[in-house]
Amino acid sequence: MTLPDGIGVDVSRETSDALTRYVKLLEKWNKAINLVSKGTVADIWTRHIADSAQLFRMLPAQASSWVDLGSGGGLPGLVLAILSRDLERELNFVLVESDQRKATFLRQVAMELALPVKVYACRVENLPVGLRADVVSARALAPLQDLCTMASPLLAPDGICIFPKGETAGQEIEAAMQHWHFDLERFPSITSANSEILKLSKIRHV
Repeated sequence: MTLPDGIGVDVSRETSDALTRYVKLLEKWNKAINLVSKGTVADIWTRHIADSAQLFRMLPAQASSWVDLGSGGGLPGLVLAILSRDLERELNFVLVESDQRKATFLRQVAMELALPVKVYACRVENLPVGLRADVVSARALAPLQDLCTMASPLLAPDGICIFPKGETAGQEIEAAMQHWHFDLERFPSITSANSEILKLSKIRHV
């Protein structure tokens, strides 16, 4: 198993090998495209792979579609798509990335690893209508208030949002509640003592 202990996700040998191939591609492309901060590459398994993988334990039992906003280098979108190999059902991913070079990287990895991924190289507001995702995620993309604005039109009626946040989580929640109603659960991050994961449902405008 490649992932650190305690991450809450067990993976098969095939999935572990796919994660390793993804990391190698990420490191290779990162030399030309700023996919992740170069200072974090040495600790890539914890800082990026495990940090993304921990979101998978929040996957609803019947979910079949996951939209990841601002996917960048595929964190968390590609990591989660790789983990979905071990599910006994189909889970499809939409990765949204406005940077054309990063979108090309996402498509290349998805093709090489045969992942159930569709990439949209556009801004969130330009996505086609009717996606109705069971899960919407975003990592280090925008303040919570803005994420609610982006995610709410994309969610299925019973859909959830999963947003990793750092030390400003409390402040962002207060700001978002000025404009949005939502049910909220907060979970400590397994990979960072100063971070947490916000799980939102029933998002509606004030």
